[in-house]
Amino acid sequence: MLTTRFVNGAPNWLDVGTSDLDGAISFYGGLFGWQFRSAGPEAGGYGFFQLSGKTAAGAMRTTPEQGPPSWTVYFQSPDAEATAKAAEQAGGSVLVQPVDVMGQGHMAVLADPAGVPFGIWQPGRTKGIEVAGAPGSLCWVELYTLDIARAAAFYHRVLGWETEGVPFPGGTYTCVNPEGAGADSMFGGLVPLTGDPAKAQSGAHWLPYFDVTDADATVSRAQELGGSVRMPATDLDGVGRIARFADPYGARFAVLKSAQQRD
Repeated sequence: MLTTRFVNGAPNWLDVGTSDLDGAISFYGGLFGWQFRSAGPEAGGYGFFQLSGKTAAGAMRTTPEQGPPSWTVYFQSPDAEATAKAAEQAGGSVLVQPVDVMGQGHMAVLADPAGVPFGIWQPGRTKGIEVAGAPGSLCWVELYTLDIARAAAFYHRVLGWETEGVPFPGGTYTCVNPEGAGADSMFGGLVPLTGDPAKAQSGAHWLPYFDVTDADATVSRAQELGGSVRMPATDLDGVGRIARFADPYGARFAVLKSAQQRD
């Protein structure tokens, strides 16, 4: 699972772009207990979701021209310029060119060969999110894609990822870890879209998971707050209990109560 001991290639930031920032603040505040803090007038409306005073994610208002509301996962890069060039050379594209963010670090938004957006963050004064793997914070990420082999090759070339197939009910799950870090540093997985028409319809995308202490209660609360349930709370052997959602504006995310948690 994720921690804030970030290494190159691992997730170190995420943010949600939404058509209604005030509505998103209300939804995620009610669901995870997040409080919103503006990054200041020079940040163009960008701000931070905080959990007990620690930054758990970012948020901003986006326009239809920028795409539908969605979560973007960022991965640590030692050199944003070089990573952007590597993505282009590997068959991906650069959606937002590398840029310095007020001295806090350098960011860019890229897309893999399937067109799935993801971000990169080269740490400066801001190393990344300040809480991970705790209730209400990021704990896992998944890429839903039509071609796992192609995705694995792309991200290995661009971010150095290593993959490992692990037995899973109904088949094999492809886990991902940073280069040379081993299985103990797994932070996510690659999930095939083929064979499931409902998943295939949703298109290739990254899905962030947030840790919760009660997946069923989170389902009920999300519905009360205007979110929709894309997959009800479900037990996965050896993993825990998960559920998948879209917030009231369409941004997709999931929650996980780990099997390691005790009731």
